[in-house]
Amino acid sequence: MMNFKLRPWTMDDLDSLVKYADNFNIARNMADVFPHPYTYEKGKAFLEMVTQGNPPHILTIEVEGEAAGGIGIHLQADIYRKNAEMGYWLAEPFWGKGIVTEAIRQMVDYGFANWDINRIFARPFGYNIASQRALEKAGFVLEAKLEKTFYKNGEYQDELIYAVRRPA
Repeated sequence: MMNFKLRPWTMDDLDSLVKYADNFNIARNMADVFPHPYTYEKGKAFLEMVTQGNPPHILTIEVEGEAAGGIGIHLQADIYRKNAEMGYWLAEPFWGKGIVTEAIRQMVDYGFANWDINRIFARPFGYNIASQRALEKAGFVLEAKLEKTFYKNGEYQDELIYAVRRPA
């Protein structure tokens, strides 16, 4: 596996964020809130948001000294308040090197250590086999498959719900 570290984002990450995030192959696997094209203006707004939290709930995946991806824990509200959704992306040059699986494992530990939650879930697209495998290798279990619930790039896609529970 390639070396990486999870760390808080800083405003200095803007260049590498835009360089790596401005990629249709990443955007196609993300919610529409992840912009394409990924502009400096969008990147600056994102960094201003994610540098506020304490502890931060969205970290960068640093590879070879650059911010080359992101991973976050998104706390839920109301009756879902003991749950958090995990989302992540990684720069295409680093795909297939085991980074995402290990980043997911580390973020699960970070999430359970920092917040009063009992379940972390992720919702990959049905066609995103690589993301499904990374979640499975990190200990997530498929809880549900919802057919054609995501609407992305003019097409309906299956939504898979994977989750991991806080260890007893």
